[in-house]
Amino acid sequence: MKMRLGGSNWVGYAPNEVLCSLTRLYTETMRKNLLGVLLGLLLLATAHAALAGPPTTIYLVRHAEKDLTPGLADPPLTPAGEARAQQLGRLLAKRHPAALFTTDTRRTRATLAPLAQATSLTPEVYDAKNQAALAARLSREFGRKTVVVVGHSNTLLPLLTALGVSPLPSEIRDEEYNYLFKVKLRPGQPARLTMSRYGAAPQAASSNKM
Repeated sequence: MKMRLGGSNWVGYAPNEVLCSLTRLYTETMRKNLLGVLLGLLLLATAHAALAGPPTTIYLVRHAEKDLTPGLADPPLTPAGEARAQQLGRLLAKRHPAALFTTDTRRTRATLAPLAQATSLTPEVYDAKNQAALAARLSREFGRKTVVVVGHSNTLLPLLTALGVSPLPSEIRDEEYNYLFKVKLRPGQPARLTMSRYGAAPQAASSNKM
């Protein structure tokens, strides 16, 4: 028997042979479709896992209270500042940070020192004038990890902006040493900011920024 089905040349084939060939063709087509569906589901599951996994968490704080004695080029912390640094260390050691970042000043280093000791981490110095570079590095190298950054009253808000956070306070006042900014980053989602306070309440305003 000679047959021509669906534009395919089946001349010379018996009906049972045609049926077997069509069955194999159907089976192969279904297998390819099934593989495509499974691949799509795998990609969706991978994307969902990336979104559902732990975010990158970045804690940002200003250095603690500094010595306001006139003429000090690189002032240390006051006793109140040292006490605040101890509080910060106890608070953030529980968050198990993977890295610590500080500017190259005595007050920021001293603020981070108790946390560095508690976690056995060596703080890395960053350039406070290049916020975009630090923000990019935090996002690129510390996915799903926790990082702590210590800065200054006039550097933290630009860094938060570089991380994609908004809205923000208009300023960090001279006497405000107790802000604790917590930023959560997830791929493809807006940065999420939580602001809180830690340690003693702010004292009277000083005349020295940074």
